[in-house]
Amino acid sequence: MIECKTLPCGVRLVTERIPRYQSASIGIWIGAGSARENGKNNGVSHFIEHMFFQGTETRSALQLAKDTDDLGCSMNAFTGKEATCFHIKALTDVFPQAVDILLDMLCRSLFAEKEMRKERGVILEELNMVRDTPDDYIMDLLDAKVFHQTPLACTVLGTKASVKALKRDDLLDYIHTWYTTDNIVVSVVGNFDEVRLEEQLENALSVFRGKCPAKAAESMKNGRRFGSLTKDINQTHIALGVPTIALDSPDYYAQLVVCDILGGSMSSRLFQNIRERKGLAYNVFSATQSYADGGMFYIYAGLTPGTEREFLDAVAEEMQGLAEDGISEEQTEIVKQRMKSGFIFSLESTNSRMHRLGRNMLLLGRTYTEEETMAEIDAVTCGQVNDFLHRVCDLNTYSGVAISGSKIDMKHLLQG
Repeated sequence: MIECKTLPCGVRLVTERIPRYQSASIGIWIGAGSARENGKNNGVSHFIEHMFFQGTETRSALQLAKDTDDLGCSMNAFTGKEATCFHIKALTDVFPQAVDILLDMLCRSLFAEKEMRKERGVILEELNMVRDTPDDYIMDLLDAKVFHQTPLACTVLGTKASVKALKRDDLLDYIHTWYTTDNIVVSVVGNFDEVRLEEQLENALSVFRGKCPAKAAESMKNGRRFGSLTKDINQTHIALGVPTIALDSPDYYAQLVVCDILGGSMSSRLFQNIRERKGLAYNVFSATQSYADGGMFYIYAGLTPGTEREFLDAVAEEMQGLAEDGISEEQTEIVKQRMKSGFIFSLESTNSRMHRLGRNMLLLGRTYTEEETMAEIDAVTCGQVNDFLHRVCDLNTYSGVAISGSKIDMKHLLQG
């Protein structure tokens, strides 16, 4: 049973107790990611995430790691565009000690200058790693075009210039602004002592102030944008994207049905045409990104240089064919069954359950039961899917970027 409450300090707590389990997962979610940044402090959310692991008033970085390992816990964190999450999973009998480690990091970290200098170097190497991984880096380039001049265009890692410029006061000011009790959600799933957990959370998280700034309303910018990057690589990587819907859209699951049929599975039209029949790409797919403030439908492929025109013609062909053929009732029901299977499989993990509860509460202000999610998938109609299909099956509406060993003129390729 999912329970939601607000602790006296103002932090929202969402829990799902499963007594038959012998473990529990907890995530502390903060509504602060790259979409709360600007050109000057881009990367600060991610830098802060790293620094919380670098020592507290009572534990060094080594001691944090050792205490976690000694308990047999699994602890990590991640930063996204709209949220940062710190999480730990532990056996039930040591769960309170695991929670104490997580809260020690969040509430008593030192942010020592020496550790900042070291961690800055680590993050710069992480930036180098991403830039050396074209199928990762191309998504940053595509976000900048599709989400042009909106907060969602900011990269999570920041730039080398912005990371080098960040000072200790920048990190602390950002924490003071966004790490507020009304902007924190704690999600917990598994077998745990609720009373003890609430006491721990209230005692620790009350150190944060109560209110964060109001979030400015943002709208997606119209227009197509194009770009390319030349690197010493053997493939041409292409990503195409178009703005679509936010997390709370009534078309959320209809979009996933369209995505699956166009390029989201091995039996999809893009995979079968571009890889299996034409042999143009090893990796080709369509996917979606949905946020509280907007979303994107995109297509990616890694190609042999010189086949870019043939690839784009094949994508246009499949889009046109799908738009003309439409999606049948039978196809809709098959994909809905796959979606329900994937959802049910995910419920077998406490981490996945914790992630679902925390993200929904933080970004949407509510949670969804298993029954509600299954009902929403079941409610998707063939007509709804075909209505959405025409929003994403015209290549003439897409922005596009490329990374290749030679100069690629994406504007010319996509506009003719």
